Amino acid sequence: MGTLTYDGVVVEFDDRLLAHLQIVIVQKLRCGESFLLSWKDAVSIGNGRSSVWLHPSIPLYFKFWGSRPPTINRQWIAELTASANSAHGLVVFGEDGSHQPTAGRGGEPNAPHGNGGPDEKPLAEPRPTEQLHAP
Repeated sequence: MGTLTYDGVVVEFDDRLLAHLQIVIVQKLRCGESFLLSWKDAVSIGNGRSSVWLHPSIPLYFKFWGSRPPTINRQWIAELTASANSAHGLVVFGEDGSHQPTAGRGGEPNAPHGNGGPDEKPLAEPRPTEQLHAP
């Protein structure tokens, strides 16, 4: 699982999915375009949806778990790009077109997370960021 960090929001994605999202997101931001990025949440965090508004002036950080870049599926890039260019913005979906829910949200960054079933492969996993509080 890699991570996408944007304005204090950290979301975990499968490395292969993250590589494809990176191409689409960077392509849009390089053109100076703002857009919505959305994904489906797991039952463990409410079974809803999460979204973040991406803007070119806010730093974005991609961190991949694996050291080798995956082979890029041009068809999947085209489909993700079409989604990003739609009124709904970039809606995260798997290579097979499925909108599987995220694995869930942990109480701390490295907490173990459950998924919706034994065969379900999570697409994204939002995590709360650490906040510093004055004593």
